[in-house]
Amino acid sequence: MLSLPADLTKNRSLEDLVSFLDECRQDSRRQKKSILVSISVQVHSLDPLAVLESIFEANHQHFYVERPNENMALAGAEAIVSFTASGDNRFKECQHFIDTTLENAVAVGDLNSAFSGPHFFTTFSFLNTCEKDEPFASATIFVPRWQVGVKDGITVAVANLCVDESCDVVFQAERLFKAHAKFGSFDYSSPDFKNERPQHINVSEVISKDVFVDSVKQSLNQINQGLFKKIVLARAKDFVSVQPFHPLRILSGLRQRFNDCYSFSVANGLGQSFIGASPERLVKCDKTKITTEALAGSTKRGASASEDAFFASSLLKDDKELSEHALVAESIRTYLSNLGLHVVMPARPSIHRYANVQHLHTPIEAERILSVSIFDILQSLHPTPAVGGLPREVTVPKIRSLEGFSRGLYTGALGFVNAQGDGEFFVGLRSALIDGQNARLYAGAGIVAGSIAEREYDEIELKFKAMHEAILS
Repeated sequence: MLSLPADLTKNRSLEDLVSFLDECRQDSRRQKKSILVSISVQVHSLDPLAVLESIFEANHQHFYVERPNENMALAGAEAIVSFTASGDNRFKECQHFIDTTLENAVAVGDLNSAFSGPHFFTTFSFLNTCEKDEPFASATIFVPRWQVGVKDGITVAVANLCVDESCDVVFQAERLFKAHAKFGSFDYSSPDFKNERPQHINVSEVISKDVFVDSVKQSLNQINQGLFKKIVLARAKDFVSVQPFHPLRILSGLRQRFNDCYSFSVANGLGQSFIGASPERLVKCDKTKITTEALAGSTKRGASASEDAFFASSLLKDDKELSEHALVAESIRTYLSNLGLHVVMPARPSIHRYANVQHLHTPIEAERILSVSIFDILQSLHPTPAVGGLPREVTVPKIRSLEGFSRGLYTGALGFVNAQGDGEFFVGLRSALIDGQNARLYAGAGIVAGSIAEREYDEIELKFKAMHEAILS
């Protein structure tokens, strides 16, 4: 990728921008390939979710993620280049798509700023392949027409376009100037979600409690027989309203309540959105370090500080929960070590508190090796035993028949990669698939030796609570 540090919108004319794009068009003609042009500009403070709300269209792809306690938010919409993949090689194919796209790309602006330059927004489903009529492919990756990112109070707006020999460079230059002017004085006229609040909602279980309990008992029998050590089983609930659900209205409520989670929304451009507030980072890669975590074993929050501390202390002494957590942590260590990475992690987990639940948590780090891409790490880690099972090759194929529904993006890997190969992915947990008047909620629990079926059912009910309240509020 060719990087140009110039700011094409600062003290420059429309004619200058037209001339630059015309040069790109001539390069495209010579190379007989389209060129991705990415223009980054630092702008006044913006709220990426508010920007997304202002231009929301159900027939446009979008990707939004925010983690308020890390002062990070990123939004992108309207795909200009995209790619889908399926099967065991989907991670490698996505890396190849990025490499090919960047071969002839031109990035303008300061690429040292967080969220500058083109970003590749990516989703991977739980399984390597998807069932017929799934709303999302097993792997989807796209570069948006525009993106807005905020990190530590610095806001960067990025415009991306594809230039080929037939490109109308005057039209594109005028469009870029208008977009820059809009971001410079953004109008926060708030969309009115009040009239879109769903009413008269019917709630139903996708599979009954009896079926779930029976699935847990089957799994425990196989664990006792030594066939596997752990399996994660999920439940799903269907919400049907007389009015459509608006994914961004629900998301706005989630991010306010769960500022230590990844609040996210992914739209496929066909009317469906996958939204949620995930507590679990799958992997983060920067220039020097790889960061991930083990998050398994949970208990409820208390009504008082004393009760909260009692539940946390009990969790730290619970052999069953500690055993489940250790399986996850050690497997992540093994997966990363097999890639040649030197892994560092504490010997014992700590407690990580969220608004409605407490988890056992172990932070895991490794030094970055440039020969290992973020997609190599994803292929190695996903799905972790926190969402699949152990051994993975035994448990994951069993999950679909035991659960009775397709997970899709639930417990999948969602995130973004920049042009330098740095990026961040999280797990699609505490989530819902929104489709007009229909919403399907997902939550799950890990089954290990010592699990009690009815207790696992209740644990999942606790995890449903956050999304349930966000949809009804």
